[in-house]
Amino acid sequence: MLTLGTKIKKVRELKGLKQEYMAEVLGISQPSYSKIETDEVTVSPERLEQIAKVLQVSVQDILAFDEKIVFNVMQKKDGIFNNGTLNQNFPSDIKALYEDKIKLLQDIIDMQKKEIEMYKKEIDRLGGEK
Repeated sequence: MLTLGTKIKKVRELKGLKQEYMAEVLGISQPSYSKIETDEVTVSPERLEQIAKVLQVSVQDILAFDEKIVFNVMQKKDGIFNNGTLNQNFPSDIKALYEDKIKLLQDIIDMQKKEIEMYKKEIDRLGGEK
């Protein structure tokens, strides 16, 4: 069974957030925030509410987080994860976490593609000046 700190960490990672960001938004130091995720400190109900708000999930989503449900999609069948489809038994909140993570990663990829094109044009421009 996962500890509260581990559940918070797993949800944060699925959201693509860093400890530094969490600490800053919560108004604490990164080492203090780290102690939350490693269960070195007891998380008050108020602090848990704040964390849930930053993660854009409910406190219940954090408390109910179960990596066995989340990661059972990784069970291979014929070399393809669940025949390439998401497990239909995913709770909607967990599915939403994955969809948010996928969208965030796609946005990062799109931004990096634009940067690459910009750099290619600049290289071409500078190459033509010689």
